[in-house]
Amino acid sequence: MKLGLLTAPFPQAPLMEVADWAAANGFEALEICCWPPSEGAQRRYAGICHIDVTDLSASRGSEIVDELAAKGLSISGLGYYPNPLHPDAEHRAMVVTHLEKVITAAGLMGVPVVNTFIGADGSKRVEDNWEAARAVWPAIVAHAADAGVKIAIENCPMIFSYDEWPSGHNVAYSPRVWRWMFEELGETVGLNLDPSHLVWQMIDIPRVVREFGSRIYHVHAKDLMIDRDGLYERGIMSAGMGWQVPRLPGLGEVPWQAFFAALYRAGYDGVICIEHEDRGWEGSDELVKRGFLLARDVLRPYVK
Repeated sequence: MKLGLLTAPFPQAPLMEVADWAAANGFEALEICCWPPSEGAQRRYAGICHIDVTDLSASRGSEIVDELAAKGLSISGLGYYPNPLHPDAEHRAMVVTHLEKVITAAGLMGVPVVNTFIGADGSKRVEDNWEAARAVWPAIVAHAADAGVKIAIENCPMIFSYDEWPSGHNVAYSPRVWRWMFEELGETVGLNLDPSHLVWQMIDIPRVVREFGSRIYHVHAKDLMIDRDGLYERGIMSAGMGWQVPRLPGLGEVPWQAFFAALYRAGYDGVICIEHEDRGWEGSDELVKRGFLLARDVLRPYVK
C-alpha cells in the first residue's frame, strides 16, 4: 500500500507546491482535484482545480506525471465529485461532459482511476434514481473503458444540508445499490471506499470489505465522530445534519485496525488517500498541514 492525500484542502496552492510539501512529509501519492477551472466552490472542498483537464494534451499530461515522479509521488486518481444525475438537464449535461474530460485526461496520463459520484435527484426514491443512472451511466462507462480507466464511486450519500434532503445527491451509498451497479455497469466501475460513511449508516465495515474487496479501486481515509447530544436532539432520521461530524483519522469512530486487517485479507494493495474535512483543523494552510500530519502518523503503522 501507499499513503496519499486528496489535494482539495489546498485550493489556492499550485499543484507542485502541494506536491513538494507532500513528498517532504512522507506521502507517496496524490489524488488530484479536477473540477472545471471556472466553476468555483459550490460546496465545501468542491470546485478545486489542480489540473485543468479541459484542453490537456498528452505531452502536458506526461510532464505532470514525470514532475511528480521526480518528487517520489504517483497519482492515485483524478477526483471530480459532481452530481451526474442532477434534476436540471443542462447542469447534468455539463457535469457529464466534464467528467468525460477528466476520464480522457486520466487515460492520457496513465492514471488508473477517476474518483466520482454516481449522483442522485434528492427528491426521488433510491429505485427511481437507479433507473436514471441506468440511462446516464452506460455511456460514461464505455468512455472510461475506451480510455483504459477505472471509475471508483465514493460511497457518500451526500446528505449534509437541506438542499440535499431527503434522498441525497449520490445514490451509490449502500451494498444493495453497489450490487446493482456492479451487475449492470461491469468491471470498469468499483468503489472509492470511505469507511466514515459506513459508520453513520451503521453498515458493518469489515463485512463490506469482505464482500466487495475485489471492487475496491481506491480508499479514502476519513474518520467520523458521532455527536451524541446532536443525535439525542435530532434523532437518526436527521441523517448528517446535526450529529455526524467528519474528523481526521484517529479522532473518530472508524475501527482502523479492523479496517486495515480486512483490506489486507481482501488483497487490496492500492493507495490509502487521506481526505481532510475536519473543521477543527481548518482556517489556514498550516493548520490543514498539521491535520494531515496527524492523520499520517495514525495511519502509517498500517500502510506497508
